[in-house]
Amino acid sequence: MAAQAKPELWRTETADAVAVLNIPGALKRPRTFDIDVSLLVRVPEEHTEAWHELTLEIDGQRQWHRRIASNCPGQTDGLDYHCRVVLEAGPSLRVRAVAGTRGAVVQRLQIEAREDL
Repeated sequence: MAAQAKPELWRTETADAVAVLNIPGALKRPRTFDIDVSLLVRVPEEHTEAWHELTLEIDGQRQWHRRIASNCPGQTDGLDYHCRVVLEAGPSLRVRAVAGTRGAVVQRLQIEAREDL
């Protein structure tokens, strides 16, 4: 009986404005990844016109971007994005998330890629 392949899980997390996740290529098989990006910001009590934004790049190409007003004064707010990427056999994959803020402060920027078997 053949052993069941264990799905790959790649993850990075930072408190900075830029997170990069590099997934090495597999020479013998294509893979499909569900990619989740999450930005969590701290919103100050006085949050007049505070905002936060998130940009996602895949292999250097902008995939998604959004800027929203930061809500929840004195608490946290965030942005999340999900996409699915098919990685053909051979090449690697570079996922880069960039956070921007005015008034709010980045607490966590996370990228997670889960292989879908």
